[in-house]
Amino acid sequence: MDDATARAQLESMLAELDRSILVLRGDPVAVGDRSAADAGSDLTDADRTRAMIDVATRQRTAVVDALKRIDAGVYGSCVDCGKPVPEGRLAARPEASRCVQCQSERERRR
Repeated sequence: MDDATARAQLESMLAELDRSILVLRGDPVAVGDRSAADAGSDLTDADRTRAMIDVATRQRTAVVDALKRIDAGVYGSCVDCGKPVPEGRLAARPEASRCVQCQSERERRR
């Protein structure tokens, strides 16, 4: 995937994640015509909402890091071994920072 395409996808993802996080937090501007109270009533399970915010925040960090790798000229290279991240992986997950092997090893260590 070329850097321009990756940047466009990542910036779109970043905007959507920012909007989702604001909605989950009950920001009345992000929610639109609904009041913050209406947004809050839609998200009655505080634990579930917090977990969703945490996941979105982690994904946002991964997207920002990917944009930084584009700026540094190292996008598409594994941050652990330096080998190319497969095109298919980047197409599915433009924020991916590791090749499949290094990602698998990282997940096994957790």
